[in-house]
Amino acid sequence: MTLFDSLAIAWTALRSNLLRSILTTLGIIIGVASVIILVSVGSGARVEVEKQIASLGSNMLVVFSGSSRGMGGRSAGAGTDLPIAEGDVAAIRDKVQGVIAISGQLNGSGPVVNGNTNWTTTLSGVHPDFATVRDWPVRAGRDFTPQDIRASAKVVILGQTAVKQLFQDEDPIGATIRVKSAPFQVIGVLAPKGQSAMGRDQDDVALIPMTTARGYIVGKSQVQSDQVGQLYIKFDNSTDLKDAQEQIETLLRQRRRIQPGAEDNFNVRNLAETMKARTEVLSTMTYLLAATSVISLIVGGIGIMNIMLVSVTERTREIGLRLAVGARQRDIMRQFLVEAVTLCLIGGLIGIALGVGAAAIVANAADWPVVISPAVIALAMAAAAGTGIVFGYFPARRASGLNPIEALRSE
Repeated sequence: MTLFDSLAIAWTALRSNLLRSILTTLGIIIGVASVIILVSVGSGARVEVEKQIASLGSNMLVVFSGSSRGMGGRSAGAGTDLPIAEGDVAAIRDKVQGVIAISGQLNGSGPVVNGNTNWTTTLSGVHPDFATVRDWPVRAGRDFTPQDIRASAKVVILGQTAVKQLFQDEDPIGATIRVKSAPFQVIGVLAPKGQSAMGRDQDDVALIPMTTARGYIVGKSQVQSDQVGQLYIKFDNSTDLKDAQEQIETLLRQRRRIQPGAEDNFNVRNLAETMKARTEVLSTMTYLLAATSVISLIVGGIGIMNIMLVSVTERTREIGLRLAVGARQRDIMRQFLVEAVTLCLIGGLIGIALGVGAAAIVANAADWPVVISPAVIALAMAAAAGTGIVFGYFPARRASGLNPIEALRSE
């Protein structure tokens, strides 16, 4: 008896008990569907986090002012103490090894106006190195120059969202817009950046020279007249960021005259490492949830073994007749194994359809990234087939071991 013959017999047997076959495969369907949903959503989340890590910039440290303490006694908060100043920027650039670019980002918000079009956006004062530090190139026009900083020039570089809202399909380069009622010339347009880790649209921004921001937009701090907001520092690829972080912390303690053992009034963070830790947590959770889906496959396999044992009992005379007319034990064993695997594969196909459909619904309804990998689908089908082999082996062996004479006498 060939494999094709075994498939034909298996299909006939399953069709003769269609409802029972469908109910038997429910465990397999649920297990396969849940594996696909969980792994797809988890993989999508990891891809999104990796995208956000890339959007931050590579080999970068961020310095905030602030000394409030959060859970566990660790420093948290920003902007609650002496602001980071231009002197700190110069000291870090000159004394910390491996620095290739450094820029502050002094944030505010306000209306920008082009003709009759008004749009409220984030207004950020930055240094000329900002695009290099954040790996955020100027797509059209030009970047800021040191002369723009020294002269407090009224020039602006717009993000993609701000350009779309203010200019639609028009070319913004060279246009004059009003930023908080002051005229500014658009000199550049940033490349698309996407959402931040907090879900904020990073492209909804207008960059202006740091000195201009202090004078016209944000205003000078009474505590620190040359504040620069938060500080982004980019290092070359050979720099150990942990060593660099220690150097910056030591330097800022000296400049701020912080006594030994006293609490720092600033924070130095590696945001990429924080995001990577978040990715590892997501990966762990995904694997744990996927592992729980295996329980459904095991339960489904037990159900299939049970129903195959019932099938062996119901078809004892048929098995005896096949053995009596010359069927070998391995033919009988293969027949029942094929039935079990076919049942599991049918359940696997239905589970894949449900899993892919549910993942697509999650992606559309919850705006959650989903990555459906062919490898995951292949793995789910392999798991379904493996379940059929493992849990179909005992019933198949029992069927092949029947005595032909006793089987023919059974009622």
